[in-house]
Amino acid sequence: MELQKVILYYCFTPISDPEAIRLFQLTLCESLGLKGRIIISPHGINGTLGGDMSALKKYVRRTKEYPGFKKTDFKWSEAQGDQFPRLAIRIRDELVAFGNPDELKVDENGVVGGGVHLKPKQVDKLVEERGDEVVFFDGRNAFEAKIGKFKNAIIPDVTTSRDFVAEIESGKYDHLKDKPIVTYCTGGIRCEILTSVMKNRGFNEVYQVKGGIVRYGKDRGDAGLWEGSLYTFDARMALDFTADAKVIGECEKCAAPTKEFYNCHTPTCHQLVLLCDTCSLEDRNRTCIHAPAQHDFEMSQ
Repeated sequence: MELQKVILYYCFTPISDPEAIRLFQLTLCESLGLKGRIIISPHGINGTLGGDMSALKKYVRRTKEYPGFKKTDFKWSEAQGDQFPRLAIRIRDELVAFGNPDELKVDENGVVGGGVHLKPKQVDKLVEERGDEVVFFDGRNAFEAKIGKFKNAIIPDVTTSRDFVAEIESGKYDHLKDKPIVTYCTGGIRCEILTSVMKNRGFNEVYQVKGGIVRYGKDRGDAGLWEGSLYTFDARMALDFTADAKVIGECEKCAAPTKEFYNCHTPTCHQLVLLCDTCSLEDRNRTCIHAPAQHDFEMSQ
């Protein structure tokens, strides 16, 4: 069996005919036997795909041939070949559902008015130079931070990306408006929008980790400022950058260390339950009375 891989990518660029891009991507993925999820909007493209390494290389090459996607940054990670059950390509108003499609401005260079991109070494240098003044701000849904986050990061009280605008406008972070804020998310796409939202609301010095946690972890492993595991929106559920990854998650039933999420068995519930191996064996621990809640179709970025 050929080596299996997963690629994550996004590209903010104006798209005048999303349907034409959808058909182009559908034909290309089907011809290469790739599975995964792709979102296309007037703002660009966002995808995560899995399959044979040779097929993914062909996909990357063909996608970059489209003028607007030439500068797309593809991030590669290990896979077992069963991450995605099918191929799904959808057209939406937003690449990430922040609920503010008319606010986001995009040109051929990407998001207009977003945060400054910092490479992993630049992130570490900023903290080295400015110490505790630097604030890490998690750009993901709060449940993702249960198993991994940047050290001493602020974890906003959000269930989905749609909650971020109201969370930022609540005033609870106004005391940070003149501090250096480093936002981060899985692969970078949520921070492209989040930093724009923050700057539009008076935050003066806003950065984002270029390539997200995926790129930082690949570059720094577990020797840098990241701690724990990375939650992924596919069958892997969690990704460690080295064998020395710290387990920071706690079982919701007994508080034992764990990084394993399980789908709730309640038919009307779409939430995940963080459980240790022992507690996961009891069905009653995987059933709840939560109201339905959908996690973002955000594709690990």
